[in-house]
Amino acid sequence: MTWSLNEVRIPEALSAHCRWRATPTLGGGVHGAPASKEIYGTVRLQGKDSVKRPCRQAEAHCGMTSELRGSKLSLREEERYLGFFMRYLAVVLVAVLKFINPANAGDLPRYDHIFVIIAENHGFDQIIGKSYAPNINQLAAAYGLATNYYGIVHPSEANYIAMIGGDTFGVRDDDAWYCRRGHPDRHCASQRSTDPYFDHTVTERSLVDQLRERNLTWKGYYESIPAPGSMAVYFPDAQNPVAGQPNRLYAAKHNGFLNFKTVQTDPNLATKIVSFDQLLEDLASGQVPNYAHIVPNQCNNMHGLSGPDVPDDCSSRNDVGRIARGDRVIGELVAKILASPMWSAQRHAAVVITWDEDHDPREKSDPQGCCGFDPESLANFGGGRIPTIVITNHGPRGVTDSTLYNHYSLLRTTQEAFGVDEYLGHAKDEHLGVKTMTPLFEVTN
Repeated sequence: MTWSLNEVRIPEALSAHCRWRATPTLGGGVHGAPASKEIYGTVRLQGKDSVKRPCRQAEAHCGMTSELRGSKLSLREEERYLGFFMRYLAVVLVAVLKFINPANAGDLPRYDHIFVIIAENHGFDQIIGKSYAPNINQLAAAYGLATNYYGIVHPSEANYIAMIGGDTFGVRDDDAWYCRRGHPDRHCASQRSTDPYFDHTVTERSLVDQLRERNLTWKGYYESIPAPGSMAVYFPDAQNPVAGQPNRLYAAKHNGFLNFKTVQTDPNLATKIVSFDQLLEDLASGQVPNYAHIVPNQCNNMHGLSGPDVPDDCSSRNDVGRIARGDRVIGELVAKILASPMWSAQRHAAVVITWDEDHDPREKSDPQGCCGFDPESLANFGGGRIPTIVITNHGPRGVTDSTLYNHYSLLRTTQEAFGVDEYLGHAKDEHLGVKTMTPLFEVTN
């Protein structure tokens, strides 16, 4: 009597543990042989292990039963039967995985363009469902809405840094990009009340470096910036006033690119940090970058201002007016992007509308963060629940996604969409719940 086993390799992306109850091949006239024997094996698809099973009759205990009958089966027949079984098993398990964890199911498609429009200082419930934000709510209903998306910290600046760097790098104020402890500049005043006070110029890698290494392009479009490539902290200001305009329309604290050393020293910075005039030219021509931040000025991004020449619907005392004004501007921006030749092309493009943080209410009863949120953490002590809308040219319509996300999730998604396999900083914290935003970026048509 012999137990005849063959080895078959299965080229599928799945693994499972199975057992077989085998009937032996008996020689004529042999009595007293065991009727069956359990043989355990590992099915590791795309792995180094092989499947071992008897050549006569097998019952595979892996969720289904497969009986192979006949006095003799060739290796080719065995491979055919086993291949059918494993394909069935793969389909079932993939379906189960998608049901259990839809946010990570499937591969994210490659994108050619991702535009991130960033508004300021409003929570989810201040925007979604409000009649004075009709454009944003219409886009949220028509495309994709993340209902549990969180900012990283308060106040603004570190959120912009986190979006492209995967960390706040200890920044927890809105001081100028060049500030460090001991710097005497008036725009570095937070060092007097902040300890530790970290260098606001970051030397670590960012998404900018990853894009450059892959010959992909980026731009930051900033409304009211004084000149291309400007490194001004604010504009206008007391030293550079503009008649009829409020001071501080442009604010570098909303320009996270400038915090990174490789951006500061880029000889072509004037072609990458640009105005809204350049945005309109680029959209009209279809010559747009692969990745972009689009940041309206502080009257148009819902932030608001105070002082001389501030319109009523920009006043820090008029929240509904600021929201309505920002909603109108964001709606116009999205309409221009969707009318661009780039949008109607076959290649994939997305517009993300998000906020840096919520309004930082004094009383906080709801969760303030996710995905590694820790009130004691400099990198993720919570920026509140904020609206985030994803608009794609070939993706889902009318989708509501309740998965927990934050700015690190958006960075991770952007990296995957551009084929970057190096997650920066906390974008790699999958064990803490940082997930790719697949349901909002998958391609459906």
